[in-house]
Amino acid sequence: MAYQTINPTSGDVIKTWPNHTDQHIEEALAAAHRLYKSEWSKGAIQPRLNVLRKLADLIDARSESLSRIITEEMGKLIVESRAEVQVVAQIARYYADNAARFLAPVKITSELGDAWIEHHPIGVLVAVEPWNFPLYQLMRVLAPNLAAGNPIVAKHASNVPHCASVFEALVTEAGAPRGAWTNLFVTSDQIGNIIADHRVQGAAMTGSEGAGSAIAAQAGKHLKKSTLEMGGNDVFVILEDADIDKAVDIGTFSRLHVAGQECIGAKRFIVHERVASAFLEKFTAAFKAVTIGDPLDETTTLGPLSSQSARDNVAKQVKAAVSHGATLHYGGAVIDRPGYFFEPTILTNVTRDNPAYFEEFFGPVAQVYVVRSDDEIVELANDSLYGLAGVVFSRDIDRAAKLASRIETGAIWINTFASTAPELPFGGVKRSGYGRELSELGIKEFVNQKLVLVAKP
Repeated sequence: MAYQTINPTSGDVIKTWPNHTDQHIEEALAAAHRLYKSEWSKGAIQPRLNVLRKLADLIDARSESLSRIITEEMGKLIVESRAEVQVVAQIARYYADNAARFLAPVKITSELGDAWIEHHPIGVLVAVEPWNFPLYQLMRVLAPNLAAGNPIVAKHASNVPHCASVFEALVTEAGAPRGAWTNLFVTSDQIGNIIADHRVQGAAMTGSEGAGSAIAAQAGKHLKKSTLEMGGNDVFVILEDADIDKAVDIGTFSRLHVAGQECIGAKRFIVHERVASAFLEKFTAAFKAVTIGDPLDETTTLGPLSSQSARDNVAKQVKAAVSHGATLHYGGAVIDRPGYFFEPTILTNVTRDNPAYFEEFFGPVAQVYVVRSDDEIVELANDSLYGLAGVVFSRDIDRAAKLASRIETGAIWINTFASTAPELPFGGVKRSGYGRELSELGIKEFVNQKLVLVAKP
């Protein structure tokens, strides 16, 4: 596995990074385990929270340079990179401000005596993270676990090694001791061995279904806890009473954000038949109005995909969908220019026997379905292998909320796009994974929730 920085806008190789050796891995695990056994991990929380505050300040101070690194390495628009860097700092500061409260003892009423729950770190964790939000994904794991006292060894995606290295350097500069966060340029086989190591107590992963399945299997085999987030096929429901113009604007943003390479981006647009024609006409016009170009150019609204393989896979999916009967309503082609660009694309008439019906399109491709009733919406929405997030657009909030309760996902957003914030739990059901990150739920995934009871006299 080659760790390379390749500019997706030009296709140029910027730098190749050497893989870490087994000896380096052993040193990383030993340092992390020593830290877990130390007073820093098991003692007072405040020194750890001070690291998070300093880290947030460093990120804020270097936001523009960090944003440029993200854009040059994985291709998202510079404005999208700035937004990512902003939320990364917010997550660090959120746990610095709230972790002590989240991890405070919780009293339990019991007839057996005075009882409470304490929260303790469990040990070294492995994190395997994707490229699409290359700093956010790391902070989502680091912040709650550093606050809780769990050291982490992390394997980032092979196409964002610069981001991985910069993040590790920031954590160290913020005052984290050796072993708190260690970046590893390693292979999948080496990750399997790391999970099996007796010093490791858990694994957190965001990425593909195949990688998640392998990590879950290895963690389960060795009786280690895991959390997984493996993408989605999210619905964007537009009811007949919705504000169509707003739904088009937000739906276009959600589908084309990060060139469609976002797990909670809208993918299946489910539109009530009364407004389907109007929505599709305006939605198509919005896709046609996209400005494709250099993601460092502030006027660009759609940049490249992250890699040649990512672009080629989307092209292959679109071709297969059409060959199985889908209508290519708009777009559908690789753009003839340097870099990894693909046209914004709309597919209609996707039937259940079409492979596209169940697939996640990790690129700027939208599917549009037309329905007649709320029951049909729920049936179509839930007829999916995934269950990460979704959106419902309606002026009738009570109706939208009832629909939201019936759709099988980890989150539903009403009259806005699915997004993220430090205080909101993130995760899904079905093949989208299990466990939660962020919020109070996220910090308690990898802690020992220990019962202590003092018997009545």
